[in-house]
Amino acid sequence: MATGADSSIDFARARAPDGVRLYAIGDIHGCLVQLKAMHAHIHGEIARDRPADWRIIHLGDYVDRGPQSKDVIAYLIEARQRDPRHVMLRGNHEAGFVEFLKTAVPNGLFAHCGGPATARSYGVALDFSNRFALERGHAALVRALPHGHIGFLLDLDYSARFGDFFFCHAGIRPGVALERQTPEDLIWIRDEFLDYPHLHPKVIVHGHTPCDAPETLPNRVNIDTGCYRTGVLTALAIEGAEKRFIAVRA
Repeated sequence: MATGADSSIDFARARAPDGVRLYAIGDIHGCLVQLKAMHAHIHGEIARDRPADWRIIHLGDYVDRGPQSKDVIAYLIEARQRDPRHVMLRGNHEAGFVEFLKTAVPNGLFAHCGGPATARSYGVALDFSNRFALERGHAALVRALPHGHIGFLLDLDYSARFGDFFFCHAGIRPGVALERQTPEDLIWIRDEFLDYPHLHPKVIVHGHTPCDAPETLPNRVNIDTGCYRTGVLTALAIEGAEKRFIAVRA
């Protein structure tokens, strides 16, 4: 099994840590119904099979586009408080949300890629038509955000490693050691990572780039199935060398 910084492993041979069942869940984007259904399915399996240990790894993009970003964050906070084996990673949309909370800018990710839906989930209608209206809406959104939600957004990790797998939102920069990956690449990278044909030190499990079905390559697995658009939320389950996908629909 490949574990060293200069080694590499392919998806077929990659293994979870002994005794640990892993679940990775793709981009949620405010789709609380599917998230609850996925958790119900996964925890049903855990209760039935009683693995020695487990982790449920969420790959980021909890907010924007879908209708219930606020409730998704509240649900994830409660899940982690109930059991810290629920792991939450940062996506570019969480980063965009935090940046907008700092400064009311009329452009950028939050403004153009689903942020108004996030604001509506907190009971705030944003108006980007003029600076005064935007600043008023921004102030209302900052007031509406529970303190625990801000802490959640600020405390998210960028990556996680278990066994032969490396989990992050977008991907990694090829040729750069995993421990030297930049936060920017981990939540934003696309073409340089997606088009890279060679193996990495670990198999990369990611989302960020929507696809019609889970995408499995020797060096990476993409489980973003565009839940806000398709109604389908996808997870990858790994135990030993066995891998399988789980899909739930609205």
